[in-house]
Amino acid sequence: MAQMLAYRPMNRLLALAFAFAATAALGNPADKDGALVVKATIEPKKIHEACARMEAGEKRRYHWKSNVPVDFNIHYHRGNDISYPVKRSAMRGDGGTFTAKSGEDYCWMWTAKNAPATIEGRIGK
Repeated sequence: MAQMLAYRPMNRLLALAFAFAATAALGNPADKDGALVVKATIEPKKIHEACARMEAGEKRRYHWKSNVPVDFNIHYHRGNDISYPVKRSAMRGDGGTFTAKSGEDYCWMWTAKNAPATIEGRIGK
């Protein structure tokens, strides 16, 4: 019985992770080359994320633009810790090539500040 109780929280956690991944995938469709297409309107103080699994040494080219300044980062989670290989404040656009230093689920994240923000971009290989 005790073993069965331990599986319930784990099943809930897995279901939550799957739901998050499905939502992220639906919110950022892939184009014909497999790149994530980012197009979103973000309400003030809210976020939008586009996430992808990357292995150590893997590269992703990205570019995006916004109609108003937004905070932008590329991050990953390890347990309760969050690491930010890229972090920028009050940007209207950015781009470049990101190289993963370790195998992680990386997320490109935008945060609207005081006004609604419309972002458009692409995260590809």
